[in-house]
Amino acid sequence: MPRGAGKKVVMALDKKVGDTLNAQINKELYSAYLYLTFADYYEEEGLEGFANWYEIQAQEERDHALIFRNYLHENGCKVKLLAIAQPDKEFSSYLEPLEAALEHEKYVTSLINDIYAAALEAHDYRAQKFLGWFIDEQLEEEDNADTMITNMKLFGGDPKGLYDLDQACAARVYTVPSPLAGK
Repeated sequence: MPRGAGKKVVMALDKKVGDTLNAQINKELYSAYLYLTFADYYEEEGLEGFANWYEIQAQEERDHALIFRNYLHENGCKVKLLAIAQPDKEFSSYLEPLEAALEHEKYVTSLINDIYAAALEAHDYRAQKFLGWFIDEQLEEEDNADTMITNMKLFGGDPKGLYDLDQACAARVYTVPSPLAGK
């Protein structure tokens, strides 16, 4: 069958909406890179549970990039992958990556809000509905990051408390996000 013969005919996305969705792929892949640097830091510090937490977090961010990619393809858009910037974070305490994660998740929330605003302006109700999942996801991501900071401040200064936090992070298991579960 010729290439593109089975291509779906769909309503074209507004250019600004499509461009911001495409740019978000890069942002999500950068997030995965960033979280791998957090995992590396914790691994090198002997906190394998925290390393596990951020390895899974990196996988989730990669999955988010795939969800955006799939959405663009499903809407007849060409995907353009961009270079991924090198993370520039270095840490000197167990708390610093957790604080950087919360700051980063707030930034990602602002990006999702910007995409939603573009979809709202373009009257792209399909994109708004699609982005609803990410809005909920960002609420969860910020809450998790905030909870990890609180727990580290409360219990991380004590070796037993730090051990317990590390064990709790080690118990985290990867689950496929619902938008990818059927793929």
